[in-house]
Amino acid sequence: MPNLLAASRSAYLRGAAEQPVAWHPWGAEPFERAAAEGKPVLLDIGAVWCHWCHVMDHESYEDPGVAEFINHYFVAIKVDRDERPDVDARYQRAVQALIRQGGWPLTAFLNARGEVFFGGTYFPPDGVGGRPGFMSVLRRVAHVYRAEPERVALQASQLRDFVAGVLDEAARGRAERIVLEAGIERILAAA
Repeated sequence: MPNLLAASRSAYLRGAAEQPVAWHPWGAEPFERAAAEGKPVLLDIGAVWCHWCHVMDHESYEDPGVAEFINHYFVAIKVDRDERPDVDARYQRAVQALIRQGGWPLTAFLNARGEVFFGGTYFPPDGVGGRPGFMSVLRRVAHVYRAEPERVALQASQLRDFVAGVLDEAARGRAERIVLEAGIERILAAA
């Protein structure tokens, strides 16, 4: 399957058009393909201004061996976070709930319904600095997705419910008296 990013309006996505990964742009088709082929989705979200996005592109996505593995075991989607901030916000929340940090590149692994079951940000090619190596992550995710589908489904549904219930910025909150009093004190002190 060829890389489908060459016709993109996004400079970030066009910059990845020559990578050997069979990237798809965001849309329904890659999720339909993932469902039909029984594969997980590898979602990479980044931006043209993101240094670590370009580092990961060069270290991993331009590597023919990594690309071959991805193309065999995953359906790969690349998103420009400036073009699709809605997609970025949705998946940032889910990955932040998993690893307690977010940022770019955002590397998320999804089921065919678009639900995150694992993710992170930058993964170095080899495990350094306390981060697992990207090929190790890819191998483990591909294995667990095939060998333990119930575990993947449970993780995805628990994460979906957690994000919907706890991380909903639009949900009505309750202002605690102590927070209000501290805010008033700071306003008066600054006047």
